[in-house]
Amino acid sequence: MMIPSVLPTYSRAPLNFVKGEGSWLIEADGRRFLDMGSGIAVTLLGHANPILVKALTGQAEALWHVSNLYEIPGQKELADRLVDATFADTVFFTNSGTEAAELAIKMARKYWHDKGQPERIDIVTFEGCFHGRSTAAIAASGAEKMVKGFGPVLPGFTHVPFGDHDALRAAVTDQTAAVLVEPVMGEGGILPLPDQCLKGLRDLCDETGALLILDEVQCGMGRTGKLFAHEWAGISPDIMMVAKGIGGGFPLGAVLATEEAAAGMVVGTHGSTYGGNPLATAVGNAVMKVVADEDFLGEVNRKAGALRQKLEGLLAEHPDTFESVRGAGLMLGIRCKPPVAEVVQAAYDQNLIVVPAADNVIRLLPALTITDEDIAEAVRRLDQTARALKS
Repeated sequence: MMIPSVLPTYSRAPLNFVKGEGSWLIEADGRRFLDMGSGIAVTLLGHANPILVKALTGQAEALWHVSNLYEIPGQKELADRLVDATFADTVFFTNSGTEAAELAIKMARKYWHDKGQPERIDIVTFEGCFHGRSTAAIAASGAEKMVKGFGPVLPGFTHVPFGDHDALRAAVTDQTAAVLVEPVMGEGGILPLPDQCLKGLRDLCDETGALLILDEVQCGMGRTGKLFAHEWAGISPDIMMVAKGIGGGFPLGAVLATEEAAAGMVVGTHGSTYGGNPLATAVGNAVMKVVADEDFLGEVNRKAGALRQKLEGLLAEHPDTFESVRGAGLMLGIRCKPPVAEVVQAAYDQNLIVVPAADNVIRLLPALTITDEDIAEAVRRLDQTARALKS
């Protein structure tokens, strides 16, 4: 059997979407699907948002690419916006969350090298985490399905069970460079880290000197009802990874850091040909103008409350199909009783897009601009999904 022209590393659904409008995707055959996945938390302002279309096409008519050998005004503008809105003093732009993970790990290790403690290389992570698929990122995960077959795993990573405080404290030693965690675990099954745990983690890092790296690639950019999820706990990281929603669908990522944490990253220590290019940052600036607005975030919280309430009613109606709902804001997971693949397929049959995750969970990651009508329709289609699974 000949290998396909597209490397077969994905198990793709037989769906061919040719157009998007807000929270809807149109298949080549004309069927309209309600999109509760947003390209895995990416199209946070919906498909074909006119604000983003205008930003992208306007920039495309002016300048596409120059490389980071030169100043890029839009990049500086977006960095200033992020610095003004967050804990960070400085920003490096990437094209993806995986690239952001690579830099975050490099930055933490370089920090300790420059402090005269090069032995502090260990990064503590949590079982079930997902930080990308590069060599460093799969080592950070440590899961067999991520590392099997890829040769020697990059050393310097310690994995502790999610929620095991004693194991975490024992794992953070004088060899630890940083602790890396998602405030809301995404691929791992929509598991929020409780505020008190995030505060305790910040205290532990302060006590030991370890840097705190937050992966907000999936849970950031307004998805939980704050610009970034860690804000709910009232703490700040030293380094933070951002991607997905920051580009609204255009490839864009970033690493945000304090001046102290980033001090070792001087000329020549890192780079990217495309990162922060004029097209990406034009869209990123347009996204930030919308998402960083408090009124917009207030609407996200209102919609999240409405969706959560409707989902709780759905669970009560279908206890044989849906076991529990969890998450934060418009980053919700439903733990299912039938195999998650069956639930996802049954949802496709109702022209509804949901995203699978670990722990037999389906993810609901709608556009932050989803309407109340579309929220009600999504729950109606989930109801039909459950009824179909029972029949």
